[in-house]
Amino acid sequence: MAKRVRAPRVRGTYLNRIEAQFTALRESTLNGTDDADHREQASMIRRYIAWRNRNTDNPRLRAVVGRANVA
Repeated sequence: MAKRVRAPRVRGTYLNRIEAQFTALRESTLNGTDDADHREQASMIRRYIAWRNRNTDNPRLRAVVGRANVA
């Protein structure tokens, strides 16, 4: 009898940190925008990432990430 191979269980807890960062990205650059094309949207995302890396202690950014981590 062949042994059945099972996929490992995936728990979302290790993904929560990165998901919170995507929440902040979505709220600041993607929600409510009407970008002309993908190039403009990509530019906004790059600018956001550069800003986020320069402002890691920003209280508004920390609040958005904190709300997303709880959810």
